[in-house]
Amino acid sequence: MFSVFRKLFVLVLATVAATAFAMSVTGQAYTQADFDSLQKAGKPTLVMVHADWCPVCHAQDPLLLDLLQTPELKDITALSVDFDKQKDVLRNFRVSKQSTLIVFKGGKEVARSTGDTNKESLAALLKKAL
Repeated sequence: MFSVFRKLFVLVLATVAATAFAMSVTGQAYTQADFDSLQKAGKPTLVMVHADWCPVCHAQDPLLLDLLQTPELKDITALSVDFDKQKDVLRNFRVSKQSTLIVFKGGKEVARSTGDTNKESLAALLKKAL
């Protein structure tokens, strides 16, 4: 009986850890209010269109996390749009595919990319926000 509870505990712990990791990688959840506030203030912003089932999104996540923690790019705020649940946001940004990244500088879109998993080109994309 003890081993059943132990296995269940390990499974729950692994699920919680995986969820926390996914949330930390994909940035804060997109809200229109947060986006508007960042744009009004002219803050560098990355909008990531993400789907949990998308292998390209999962490949982008650790690369973006690493890049956004560098001193040069740390001031960029990342907002994550849920591809499956935020269809109105997708329409507003004219996005049709998950793994789309949109960079804003001074309240204006300056670059976008879809399906890119090359760290150097992702870094170049993010630098356009500065």
